[in-house]
Amino acid sequence: MDAATAAAVVSAAVVLAALTIRTAVAELRQPGSARGQWRFLRDPGALTAAGITALLLGVVGWRQAAGPGLVWALLAGVLVGLALGTRR
Repeated sequence: MDAATAAAVVSAAVVLAALTIRTAVAELRQPGSARGQWRFLRDPGALTAAGITALLLGVVGWRQAAGPGLVWALLAGVLVGLALGTRR
């Protein structure tokens, strides 16, 4: 793994860790809220949008930056799914 890919993986892991910590803090304040925050994992529309986003950005990212582009595409897919799943 080259330095750019490693940096992208670490950056994406930090963002996902921040989302997990946000969920944990919200769960401590209001039990049961985590289920609502991660509802997109059971929402077919949000999962479809997340998958399409990750796929399209993954193709572009692979052509532009190879490994780091894929990492950022996957993170973007997760964030799109999270945004669409919590809008209800």
